[in-house]
Amino acid sequence: MKNQSKIALGTWSWGAGFAGGDQVFGNNLGVDELRPVFDEAMANGVNLWDSAVVYGMGTSETLLSTFTKNRKREDIFISTKFTPQIAGESEDPVADMLAGSLERFATGYVDIYWIHNPADVERWTPYLIPLVKSGKVKRVGVSNHNLAQIKRVEEILSQEGIHLSAVQNHYSLLYLSSEKAGILDYCRENGIDFWAYMVLEQGALSGKYDTAHPLPADSQRGKTYNPLLPQIEKLVAVMRTVGDKYDITPAQVALAWAITKGTTPIIGVTKPSQVQDAVRAMQVVLTVDEVKMLEDAAESTGVDTRGSWENPMI
Repeated sequence: MKNQSKIALGTWSWGAGFAGGDQVFGNNLGVDELRPVFDEAMANGVNLWDSAVVYGMGTSETLLSTFTKNRKREDIFISTKFTPQIAGESEDPVADMLAGSLERFATGYVDIYWIHNPADVERWTPYLIPLVKSGKVKRVGVSNHNLAQIKRVEEILSQEGIHLSAVQNHYSLLYLSSEKAGILDYCRENGIDFWAYMVLEQGALSGKYDTAHPLPADSQRGKTYNPLLPQIEKLVAVMRTVGDKYDITPAQVALAWAITKGTTPIIGVTKPSQVQDAVRAMQVVLTVDEVKMLEDAAESTGVDTRGSWENPMI
């Protein structure tokens, strides 16, 4: 069986248009800019790629598929999502949305398919069962679900001999709600992978931005995080201190922290250097004291970075 890397590479910022990279992140990336990023990742054994139909309404998947199509299918893990909010009115909207993804990726299966958010667990979960049984979906995940919803998904699936493989929630030094709600413990006890998205809080924890150097002002992330930078700067200073010991940046500290906590961080990559940084972060294991120091500093910021699309976990 192919080995899955310790981190996942997210392609939210690769698409354009509705919920795409140009609107959310203030960038506009194409094949020429992203090919070296993909090649660098694969050369370093980072083969886990996370997308969704809703990221630019298919444009993220299409861009990613330009590169995956030219590789052996068994060398790549493709992760993509069913988003209930954009489901059609057909008899089987989940199968239909997956069919679009399979067509864009020119493949017969995806390695992991997620229900993107918990619009209706009872309604949407059963649709996954025939897709797994047909082989079109190898593993099932849920994203932005709370503990009760996760347990209910597992109940529905297990009646058919299928188990939940992964949970993908917002999880960072500034947003520990999945841990406080017991979701990380539940995943650990039940052999479920926990994927942490927004580990860098869309760049706010990268160490590149502060009050003197804010995020792009006209992007959604700039509007969200720029007002919080005075508090976040204090945490980044502690991240820098921890990083100095290992000769790594604050961004790498955030990734190393997430890996040390037993999660699979998803990082958005737009440059080969970011892939190299992530590979270095995968080699660092923080001590218990360092983790506590970082989490105490994060707690003292008093910042809540729950996204507008997220329901509280607790």
